[in-house]
Amino acid sequence: MPEAPSTPSAGTAGENTPAPVAPDGPETPGTSPLPEPTDEYPRTGFNVPTRGRHRARWDRASVHAILDAGWICHLGFVRDGRPVVLPTLYARRGERLYVHGSTGSRPLRAAGNPEGLPVCVTVTHVDGVVLAKSAFHHSVNHRSVVVHGTARQVTDPAERARALDALVDQAVPGRSADCRPANAREAAATAVLAIDLTEVSAKVREGGPNEEPEDLSLPHWSGVLPVLTAHGVPVPADEREAVRPVPAYLTALARG
Repeated sequence: MPEAPSTPSAGTAGENTPAPVAPDGPETPGTSPLPEPTDEYPRTGFNVPTRGRHRARWDRASVHAILDAGWICHLGFVRDGRPVVLPTLYARRGERLYVHGSTGSRPLRAAGNPEGLPVCVTVTHVDGVVLAKSAFHHSVNHRSVVVHGTARQVTDPAERARALDALVDQAVPGRSADCRPANAREAAATAVLAIDLTEVSAKVREGGPNEEPEDLSLPHWSGVLPVLTAHGVPVPADEREAVRPVPAYLTALARG
């Protein structure tokens, strides 16, 4: 049976102590307003997986690389006593994660309260389907990150502008400089949440199937079916755009 990409430890969000909120800052060592990061995130009751612990990673290089490779996350929180999980956009800036939301969402407005909103954010990349000789040992090669923390609404205009640019560039690097910024009406309808990266873990599964010795002689094919994500050739919106040159940052993505 396929292994779940990432399994956070058991616990309730209320057991988390909200991390101190610090202003946005660059990732350059020694200049961040957050405490200077160590090579690894600390292990807690929330970020040590209960299954496949040998595949867990807490080093910042692995976590950052997995986060930077994507732009869609799943944001989990509790609404009226029930769990809610929403797919949305995200971007990493230093030791902070920004998540896109709507000001019309009642639960996300709770992030504007002084105590913030306890959340869990997950990011997963599927790299291959692992096919074993037995159904039980089929699995998925993947890279995933689980972030536990307290989300707050970004209200500072300068940080908010940087966060919105980062969200656009996370999906298409270079795009924020090549489009109109949000106007006042659009900005009023957009919520940006910030979660400090303090309680984080990654999980990576690589390689081929784990076979039972007695299955090795079975005639069934075994191995890995790679899964790739690729950008296609940009498609213009209409005839007017068809004569406009495609920006270099898009052709670079299309080339992979």
